[in-house]
Amino acid sequence: MFCPVFQSETKLYNGSDKDVSTSGGKLTKKESLKVQKKNYREEKKRATKELLSTITDPSVIVMADWLKIRGTLKSWTKLWCVLKPGVLLIYKTHKNGQWVGTVLLNACELIERPSKKDGFCFKLFHPLEQSIWAVKGPKGEAVGSITQPLPSSHLIFRAASESDGRCWMDALELALKCSSLLKRTMIREGKEDMSTVTTSGEHSINFYSLLSAFTMFNDSDHLKDPDLYSDKSDREGEQDHEESDPEGLEKSEESDSDTSERQDDSYMDMDPNEHLRETPYLEQSHEELGEAGEAAQTETVSEENKSLIWTLLKQVRPGMDLSKVVLPTFILEPRSFLDKLSDYYYHADFLSEAAIEENAFNRMKKVVKWYISGFYKKPKGLKKPYNPIIGETYRCMWLHQKTNSKTFYIAEQVSHHPPVSAFYVSNRKDGFCLSGSILAKSKFYGNSLSAILDGEARLTFLNRGEDYVMNMPYAHCKGILYGTMTLELGGQITIACEKTGYSAQLEFRLKPFLGSSDSVNQVSGKIKLGKEVLATLEGHWDSEIFINDKKTGIMDTFWNPTTELRQSRLTRCTVPPEEQGEFESERLWQHVTQAIINKDQTEATNEKFILEEAQRKSARERKAKCEDWIPALFEQDPVTGEWHYRYADTRPWDPLNDLIQFEKDGCIQTKVRHRTPMVRSGSLISLSNQGPRRDNCKCQVGFPDGKPASRRLSHLPRKSLVCLPVNSAYWFLLWCKYVMLSRSATALDKNWTEVHKHRKVIRALVATYIGVSDDLRSFLGV
Repeated sequence: MFCPVFQSETKLYNGSDKDVSTSGGKLTKKESLKVQKKNYREEKKRATKELLSTITDPSVIVMADWLKIRGTLKSWTKLWCVLKPGVLLIYKTHKNGQWVGTVLLNACELIERPSKKDGFCFKLFHPLEQSIWAVKGPKGEAVGSITQPLPSSHLIFRAASESDGRCWMDALELALKCSSLLKRTMIREGKEDMSTVTTSGEHSINFYSLLSAFTMFNDSDHLKDPDLYSDKSDREGEQDHEESDPEGLEKSEESDSDTSERQDDSYMDMDPNEHLRETPYLEQSHEELGEAGEAAQTETVSEENKSLIWTLLKQVRPGMDLSKVVLPTFILEPRSFLDKLSDYYYHADFLSEAAIEENAFNRMKKVVKWYISGFYKKPKGLKKPYNPIIGETYRCMWLHQKTNSKTFYIAEQVSHHPPVSAFYVSNRKDGFCLSGSILAKSKFYGNSLSAILDGEARLTFLNRGEDYVMNMPYAHCKGILYGTMTLELGGQITIACEKTGYSAQLEFRLKPFLGSSDSVNQVSGKIKLGKEVLATLEGHWDSEIFINDKKTGIMDTFWNPTTELRQSRLTRCTVPPEEQGEFESERLWQHVTQAIINKDQTEATNEKFILEEAQRKSARERKAKCEDWIPALFEQDPVTGEWHYRYADTRPWDPLNDLIQFEKDGCIQTKVRHRTPMVRSGSLISLSNQGPRRDNCKCQVGFPDGKPASRRLSHLPRKSLVCLPVNSAYWFLLWCKYVMLSRSATALDKNWTEVHKHRKVIRALVATYIGVSDDLRSFLGV
């Protein structure tokens, strides 16, 4: 087994040890040599058996994933790599059936390798150019599976992304260090005593169990589609440099600068006194806030515009999707849909408060309050924002005076047919970020039509590792043929946090046919923990909403956009037109907007046609060249189909290292004192009291009665373990690496700065969430 060694448990046998346990008193030199040789043979057998056990035990895995490996002929092959303490097993498939080779890590060195290709390269090599391969396989195989020839003294790996590559390098370094901590067990009466018994009589947890838990936490990351990135593109035009060619290395560094800059843009390592090159923002000069009630949502159509509507209706039929129908400009709100999506963040300070709220129930209430706050800002009359042009972007920012922070908003139209808008919001200093994508659909029903916003947004509290997944209501317009044209919100939405078990359900109700003005904009809902309803909500989403606590029976005002609250909205700042790119919303639609403001519908229609025709022309050219549109700021997950911001940074804010968050050319970045490793997985979990644990919420690992419970890893159900975010195991492994380095008197260089800096957090994480034994806590210094 693989666990820490304590002096009270065992000692290492070597050639100079004397066995003093014999009954015959002091041994002669010959007898002593005989005992030493016997111990030598037994220790040799034990080491061999222990290594074979490590290799063959399926539960002992540090990391496993698909990696590209460069062969002797400089072409790349995708292989399944399984990292165990001291060895790296390489297979053809993830089923571990077709063994390719085993790399012995004890003589290897690890180094990052520059590359002009996408992804992240690193190299394992023998410093004296000797073989790094084992002679036999884990099951005694003498010959590995047939594949392209691989180098004997080194291997070059390519991970799909920089974050994956960094994790692999950390895991490899950990495996190298852990291989020296294999427990030297004593052979007693022909049986191995593999258990380490604590003073309480319980079995202490060993490193193997923790490494297995780390693998389990990362199952979702490791079980990737092997075809996510193809070999063909690497083989075609592969001009990678030779390892021994200095000129080639310089050339690679130069050509790889674009890729590395993009990967490192989420944080900047610079002099704290150096001038920051960021996008200039100006406070928004004018903002339109609609009135509460039905008056701001109705509009009487003039006779001239009625004829345009009748002309439009001749093109459609009930149930038809209106995404490809050209709408008249008189119903357009003079701003893009990407701009309109930013209306939800004028009260982002509610999220700042929620991020530091210790009680999970109160956090959910603050999230719901923030969600509702995004609806009362509405244009006067029946207005629809512009359909964004593909490639169109929009960015803005809000100032938080209380916390001296900024909330950045980035949006891009990533697809036109179907029309998909992706967005990303970040305020690392206040501890939250939000991402999502919206597919806009519209349906015509005769006298009414509905605009459906299909998609989800994911709110993340960085310091807690909590994700709140939510959807959007639909907009319903009625009175197209007869009656007064009215715009309402309808549908059921859900806000759910899987980690805490809390959820909220809201229902936006349409006005009944014979309803009064008081029945407009009604909303009702409930906040639940599991299946238990804790509170109910009732009111109007553009005015007052009341909350009724089921436990206390007290009803209180939950939300009311009073004049005072409207004046306390965060100040939004936008990019000046002269600083905007050609495809940024305000600059792109400036002529259409000006024509609408001047009430020149003819000019607005002409300018709108010019933009749409240019988009169609570009689409035809791409189709003729068999090219796909590649968004600038977002990328799509080929497995889930979700859109992710390319420069997303979900690390918790570090006040000792992070200086300021800023944005430049659509890239949200952080100015730091020292560069730290990026981890793409979930954020760190909260170490604070989560409040009493409810019996019907089985997915939360809580603190009953406000005190940390004993959580021995071997006794925890698998479902509970999955609740711990991936990053907790990652930080635990980093802490193990820190302990090993410090114990071996190795000086901490800049690579270990992050581990050393977060040692208190990691200590608390290990002691609280992984339920280790007293002996292991002592070993780790927690």
